[in-house]
Amino acid sequence: MEDQFTETMADADLTEIGLTPPALDDPMLSISRELSWLEFNGRVLAEALDERNPLLERLKFMAIFSSNLDEYFMVRVSSIMQQLELGVQKRSSDGLGPKEQLSAISHRLRPLLTTQSQGLRLNLLPPLAKEGIRICSFTDIQGSLKHQEHIRHYFEGQVFPVLTPLAVDPSHPFPYISNLSLSLAVQVIDPDSGKELFARIKVPSQVLPRLVPLEIPNHFIPLEEVIAAHLDQLFPGMEILGCYPFRLTRNSDLELAEEEAEDLLLTIEEGLRKRRLGDAVRLELTPAMPDHIRERLIEELEIGLQDVYEIDGLLDLTCLWQLVSIDRPDLKAQPFTPRVPLAFQDCEDIFALIRSGDRLVHHPYDSFEATVEAFVSAAADDPNVLTIKQTLYRTSGGSPIVHALIRAAENGKQVAVLVELKARFDERNNINWARILERAGVHVVYGLAGLKTHTKTTLVVRREGDSLIRYVHIGTGNYNSKTAKLYTDLGLFSCREELGADLTDLFNYLTGYSRQTRYRKLLLAPTFMRDQFLARIEREIRQHSPARPGRIIAKMNSLVDPSLIKALYTASQAGVRIDLIIRGICCLRPGYPQVSETIRVFSVIGRLLEHSRVYYFGNGGNPEVLIGSADWMTRNLERRVEVVVPVEQPHLRQQLINYLDLLLLDNRQSWEMQNNGAYARRQPKPGEPEVSAQEILLEGCM
Repeated sequence: MEDQFTETMADADLTEIGLTPPALDDPMLSISRELSWLEFNGRVLAEALDERNPLLERLKFMAIFSSNLDEYFMVRVSSIMQQLELGVQKRSSDGLGPKEQLSAISHRLRPLLTTQSQGLRLNLLPPLAKEGIRICSFTDIQGSLKHQEHIRHYFEGQVFPVLTPLAVDPSHPFPYISNLSLSLAVQVIDPDSGKELFARIKVPSQVLPRLVPLEIPNHFIPLEEVIAAHLDQLFPGMEILGCYPFRLTRNSDLELAEEEAEDLLLTIEEGLRKRRLGDAVRLELTPAMPDHIRERLIEELEIGLQDVYEIDGLLDLTCLWQLVSIDRPDLKAQPFTPRVPLAFQDCEDIFALIRSGDRLVHHPYDSFEATVEAFVSAAADDPNVLTIKQTLYRTSGGSPIVHALIRAAENGKQVAVLVELKARFDERNNINWARILERAGVHVVYGLAGLKTHTKTTLVVRREGDSLIRYVHIGTGNYNSKTAKLYTDLGLFSCREELGADLTDLFNYLTGYSRQTRYRKLLLAPTFMRDQFLARIEREIRQHSPARPGRIIAKMNSLVDPSLIKALYTASQAGVRIDLIIRGICCLRPGYPQVSETIRVFSVIGRLLEHSRVYYFGNGGNPEVLIGSADWMTRNLERRVEVVVPVEQPHLRQQLINYLDLLLLDNRQSWEMQNNGAYARRQPKPGEPEVSAQEILLEGCM
């Protein structure tokens, strides 16, 4: 569907040209969720091509772009394809049916893939070669007997034993191609019969390095080229006609019939086994593949022409992570060490620290280890702590927090943990941790039927004299020590009675049969969080005046929910000034005459993943600021357990306001959304300094 909004209209008053503003639920006011995500990934790709970034950092963004696309096809595109297959004519918010959505995705994605492959070949590989880092082709080493001997020895000793050539003929059916597997389509001729034959070889990149090291340091050759150069050993006596790489992506969204499942853990394990068997949703191949082989793959894999993507270069650029790990600090971003907040330095009693006042931490600038992990560890070892309750959505291998919870159970404390088994692509990891925790005596709950528990909360009950004091941590990010170094997230420590009572009610809801609907301070989804946010937007409209203009700033990962978008449009029509800092998907269209003229949308893409959610409401001069786990997406508000908490201490609230103001000043890693859904990189105006919010916040850590 062509964009109905033109630049001419953007600069005009609709009533002056005889038009009336559209209804606020008109599809023309909504940006496609799927295309908005592609725009986000395009901004990731732009970081790979930005020469201001260190060379290996650029390579990292190139790899992230590819891994993002893999998940996009496995989950989002596969969902639309299923709708089309089942005849479900569900329209997206911008009015497109499944067929039109798939066509629009294909149309937008192909230029991005061309940019990626050309960017790697022309903008990244040449400067890498100058730095002594090269991805060679087999033709590059044909003049060197030493290199060829090295590769032959590697092939025979490491590769050949794990390969399984699979013939395809009347007695050998076309083999199953697993999800995200890289394969070689091989053409051979039987010299006795003169018959052309076809075989498939799976490239074993899951068990061997995809980029095979050569004898020269930091020189590599793709594994598929190593195999292709030695096909005579795999097909002795045959004439090799050609060898062509291809890669398949399958539907990997895990659907659960929870209502029929007596054991959620077993249901998910069965789902994981079925995930690898999903329908084909994308076929990647190179331009050199002959038409008749391409047509055969399309037929055998039952995939449409629109789902075939021709890549002029290496397939599966997630292999670039192998180069990113090279020890060349001069080609990477300046390292940093998370600082220990002043209040936590030399802290002998973290509970006394929290009793003296609420504490706000900002990761990765503030050390996760010295704050969140120290809190849980202290609770595990403190003899006065009676109970620890926590939600785990995604955690890391060898997690200090999980080990602290195990230690707490072994110390005789009551420990209850909700492990969300439905955390997409982390299901297996979470199942393993759940079993380890159960064996240690921890009470493990696997989540609620029909809901994902996405909230990030910890409750510690401690005996102090004759009283029981409840200490809480409420955050925006997972209890994951690895991502805490890469994602920007916020956390609030408190022992305020209202928050302790609210978390007690929340955990009773998560682990028992409580149907608590009223909370003292917390905003809780799926019960009433949307209504609470809508009420706050309405309050800005009601209180807006020339003397006290309404003001909303919202930082989140995605904005999709139609009711909240409509409320923001209404607020803009009333004159409320609205700034949205949204890293990824945004379905709201800013700058539309008489609808969203006072709304700006920004996206910050940098070395750290912007993950925190912060919501600011001017409230007639008495600002309210909240943080929490929820984005403004329908799934977060209706199908997930989420918590958002107001930060009420004036100095902490001001810290958050200063943070939002800094992000709005960013002209180095910030992009502004245009009224047609595209994004333009922000640039310093003449005479203005360059401002990078992340780099400013990292300065104290370097």
